[in-house]
Amino acid sequence: MPQPDFNHLQNIASQIRRDIVRMVHACQSGHPGGSLGCTEFFVALYFHILKRNKDFNMDGTGEDIFFLSNGHISPVWYSTLARAGYFDTKELSTFRLLNTRLQGHPATHEGLPGIRVASGSLGQGLSVALGAAQTKKLNHDNHLVYVLMGDGEQQEGQVWEAAMYAAHNKVDNLIATIDYNGQQIDGPVKEILDLKNLKAKWEAFGWEVLEFNGNNLQETIAGLEKAKSLTGKGKPIMNLMRTEMGYGVDFMMNSHKWHGVAPNDEELKKALAQLEETIGDY
Repeated sequence: MPQPDFNHLQNIASQIRRDIVRMVHACQSGHPGGSLGCTEFFVALYFHILKRNKDFNMDGTGEDIFFLSNGHISPVWYSTLARAGYFDTKELSTFRLLNTRLQGHPATHEGLPGIRVASGSLGQGLSVALGAAQTKKLNHDNHLVYVLMGDGEQQEGQVWEAAMYAAHNKVDNLIATIDYNGQQIDGPVKEILDLKNLKAKWEAFGWEVLEFNGNNLQETIAGLEKAKSLTGKGKPIMNLMRTEMGYGVDFMMNSHKWHGVAPNDEELKKALAQLEETIGDY
């Protein structure tokens, strides 16, 4: 794999953050906090890690595929897909408008390139990814399946059913990641339903567990590359990715209050002043 151009990737990340706050502001609805916190992950994944085909197809045969379980952070995914060439960046201006392809949670009925499953009903994404990973094994397709979940999502029982299933069936072509920002819609995760030692839990369920700083692009790429090196060895892989909600915009950082609140005009102006326009706004 070629060495990453970190300056170029950082420029993409800055532009995606601008997209996120502008999209959510324009319709006065959406989830900026988690989207901003996961920007480095999406840049690393789509611009360096994923082995993806030029032309999108729903089956995902002959390429790595990604599922977003915590579908409410759709702004960062939509922006990433557009910046990666799946569709025109001008379409980002239609975010959350009626009868458009960029709905608040990713959906498939309008055929948006890059989206293979409707998501956002928390707890389901890992199960979907497991099905896709096993399908690749049955089809002798050696590419990998990736999935991103939220940390508050770990309070869902279906996640742990899937965790047992994956380890029992040695689904070792799956790389899961948890956005471990410590915040959920109603407050800090530890106050809503404390996850305690999440690393020990996933290890006890038979997973190989890695940890890295998801707001550091170098660490994120290194963490994902390490995860790839551990596939095919009989265990599913779990990345515990530490991030700050709202990262990149100082007044949004590390607060659950920006989980699902749109910035007003003045807040948008303040946010954009902190985020360099590097590639060009849509």
